[in-house]
Amino acid sequence: MDPNLATLQPYPFQKLSALLAGLKPDAALRPISLSIGEPKHATPQFIRDGLIEQLGGLSSYPATAGGEPLRKAIAAWIERRYRIEKIDPATQVLPVNGSREALFAFAQAVIDRTRERPAVVAPNPFYQIYEGAIILAGAQPHFLNLMADDGFALDLQQLPDGVWRRTQLIYVCTPGNPTGKVMTLDEWRALFALSDRHGFVIASDECYSEIYFDESKPPLGGLEAAHRLGRGDFRRLVAFSSLSKRSNVPGMRSGFVAGDAAILAKFLLYRTYHGCAMSPAVQAASAAAWSDEQHVQENRRLYKEKFEKTLAILSPVTEVKMPEAAFYLWLRTPIDDTEFAKQLFGQYNVTVVPGSYLARETHGINPGRNFIRVALVAPVEECLEAAQRLKAFYSQFTKGKNKNDGFAVSHR
Repeated sequence: MDPNLATLQPYPFQKLSALLAGLKPDAALRPISLSIGEPKHATPQFIRDGLIEQLGGLSSYPATAGGEPLRKAIAAWIERRYRIEKIDPATQVLPVNGSREALFAFAQAVIDRTRERPAVVAPNPFYQIYEGAIILAGAQPHFLNLMADDGFALDLQQLPDGVWRRTQLIYVCTPGNPTGKVMTLDEWRALFALSDRHGFVIASDECYSEIYFDESKPPLGGLEAAHRLGRGDFRRLVAFSSLSKRSNVPGMRSGFVAGDAAILAKFLLYRTYHGCAMSPAVQAASAAAWSDEQHVQENRRLYKEKFEKTLAILSPVTEVKMPEAAFYLWLRTPIDDTEFAKQLFGQYNVTVVPGSYLARETHGINPGRNFIRVALVAPVEECLEAAQRLKAFYSQFTKGKNKNDGFAVSHR
């Protein structure tokens, strides 16, 4: 067996299950899970219909590159969304079975194990797939701490030049999981310059790009940044996107990668042997989803409502603000984050993820420590009930506040 398997850490939700094992919360309180970033809004009916209508396609082997209708639908969406004149659907777009699968596979295809001590850089805290992909590709992970006091900016100066010289790949996540931070054009400019200097590839994880709260200000994406900075060939840049959050279809496992045509040609070769072609029925439903924006706007409306009402509930007891994008709140805790999560579950039957489980100790600190990640993915009323319970729990640590101040329990 690959000895690197032994170096993988338990997934955050495994750690969380172990942390909460044996606790028996109040049975009068219905359990509310805000831990996993799994969308709970209804899947649009037209996507369901598109899937059902094309089930006849299950009788054929699909092409790894995907069908032309899907590639064209994705290319057209990229052009509309990021105001790019022309995306070649044949060479600059590749359908994938969800961004998670592609983010992992990408490192396996990119890393040159024959080079001495290959390094891969990732943000910290981070989506845990990055670390597993790096380790199992035979590379050494290096992390850039995203600090609240710095606005979660991507500080490339944290790593010495010697590390950057060995770097073959960097993962960035924008909008960020768990912070909701969107990379600025200046941050992209600095990252492109460093990539030009050292030749590493940029994997831009943008699966939360369509969950934002101001219709006039969609988040900047990597392809858009490259286009605006005169890098129309998207050299050494590949963006990853998904329908899971955008269209509430996590079970469909549908996304795409787009960018540097030369890299995508090699990634397609890898995927041909990897055996990960998308089902024709899923392709048809995906093409329909990428071609419609009305359902996405309604999705954003629901998230905006949840965030605005949740922030109004929590603001009297803790520092909280609307993220730039994505569906997470990244909240400070008045005590150790693991103890906070444990007590919150025990007292109020609400499950959240300790921030330290989503990060690694780097440069002497764990930037996730004393934070929790709250995923506002449940229906509006359930999120608001959870917010009331969070308020009650936070109030225990706020001088002069009664434990159950403003808290109404729903016994369901």
